[in-house]
Amino acid sequence: MEHLIRILNDDDRQTLAWLRTHVGDNRLADAAKKLIAQRGKQTGFPAKLYLSAVCRYLGVWPPAQSRAVQGDASHAVADQHLAQMRLLLAQHSKVVRRTTR
Repeated sequence: MEHLIRILNDDDRQTLAWLRTHVGDNRLADAAKKLIAQRGKQTGFPAKLYLSAVCRYLGVWPPAQSRAVQGDASHAVADQHLAQMRLLLAQHSKVVRRTTR
């Protein structure tokens, strides 16, 4: 199927596997071939399709991919950077106030 449809990452691979299971290889291949033929007529050359175009054509929407959610560690780093920026801005505004007086 990857010779007809662009697979860019693991999410696309999982979505393709889901489509093959729920729609079937024959229906999926037929839809991709029809879309490629339509695009070829419009642009003058056939091209691989994005998976989302095939899903729209078939009228199916795969389940959302589950993402691993990171804990508060990512917020701690951001908070640390924000504190440093606030400190730099406070120092800068003190310098500006002294020079304008």
